[in-house]
Amino acid sequence: MRDEDDGAPRRAIAHRVGEPLDALSVTDLAERIALLTTEIARLEAARAAKEAALKRADSLFRL
Repeated sequence: MRDEDDGAPRRAIAHRVGEPLDALSVTDLAERIALLTTEIARLEAARAAKEAALKRADSLFRL
Protein backbone atom coordinates (compact mmCIF):
# COMPACT_ATOMS: atom_id res chain seq x y z
CA MET A 1 0.00 0.00 0.00
CA ARG A 2 1.31 3.44 -0.88
CA ASP A 3 1.47 6.21 1.70
CA GLU A 4 0.35 9.69 0.70
CA ASP A 5 3.57 11.14 2.14
CA ASP A 6 6.00 8.89 0.27
CA GLY A 7 7.42 11.83 -1.71
CA ALA A 8 5.90 10.79 -5.02
CA PRO A 9 4.34 13.69 -6.89
CA ARG A 10 0.54 13.71 -6.86
CA ARG A 11 -1.24 13.87 -10.15
CA ALA A 12 -2.67 17.22 -11.07
CA ILE A 13 -6.37 17.56 -10.44
CA ALA A 14 -8.27 18.35 -13.63
CA HIS A 15 -11.88 18.09 -14.65
CA ARG A 16 -13.61 17.98 -17.98
CA VAL A 17 -17.32 18.78 -18.10
CA GLY A 18 -19.32 15.66 -18.91
CA GLU A 19 -16.51 13.31 -17.92
CA PRO A 20 -17.70 9.95 -16.49
CA LEU A 21 -17.47 10.00 -12.69
CA ASP A 22 -17.95 6.29 -11.96
CA ALA A 23 -14.24 5.53 -11.54
CA LEU A 24 -13.56 8.40 -9.12
CA SER A 25 -13.25 7.85 -5.39
CA VAL A 26 -15.04 9.94 -2.78
CA THR A 27 -11.74 11.78 -2.17
CA ASP A 28 -11.32 12.43 -5.90
CA LEU A 29 -14.86 13.79 -6.09
CA ALA A 30 -14.25 16.08 -3.10
CA GLU A 31 -11.07 17.38 -4.76
CA ARG A 32 -12.96 18.05 -7.99
CA ILE A 33 -15.70 19.89 -6.11
CA ALA A 34 -13.09 22.07 -4.37
CA LEU A 35 -11.36 22.75 -7.69
CA LEU A 36 -14.60 23.71 -9.41
CA THR A 37 -15.81 25.82 -6.47
CA THR A 38 -12.56 27.79 -6.60
CA GLU A 39 -12.89 28.19 -10.36
CA ILE A 40 -16.49 29.42 -10.04
CA ALA A 41 -15.36 32.06 -7.54
CA ARG A 42 -12.60 33.14 -9.93
CA LEU A 43 -15.06 33.39 -12.82
CA GLU A 44 -17.57 35.36 -10.74
CA ALA A 45 -14.83 37.81 -9.70
CA ALA A 46 -13.79 38.29 -13.33
CA ARG A 47 -17.40 38.84 -14.35
CA ALA A 48 -17.91 41.40 -11.54
CA ALA A 49 -14.76 43.26 -12.61
CA LYS A 50 -15.91 43.39 -16.23
CA GLU A 51 -19.40 44.53 -15.23
CA ALA A 52 -17.87 47.31 -13.11
CA ALA A 53 -15.66 48.38 -16.02
CA LEU A 54 -18.67 48.45 -18.35
CA LYS A 55 -20.64 50.49 -15.83
CA ARG A 56 -17.77 53.00 -15.51
CA ALA A 57 -17.45 53.25 -19.30
CA ASP A 58 -21.20 53.68 -19.68
CA SER A 59 -21.22 56.54 -17.16
CA LEU A 60 -18.40 58.30 -19.08
CA PHE A 61 -20.23 58.14 -22.40
CA ARG A 62 -23.57 59.39 -21.04
CA LEU A 63 -22.24 62.94 -20.95
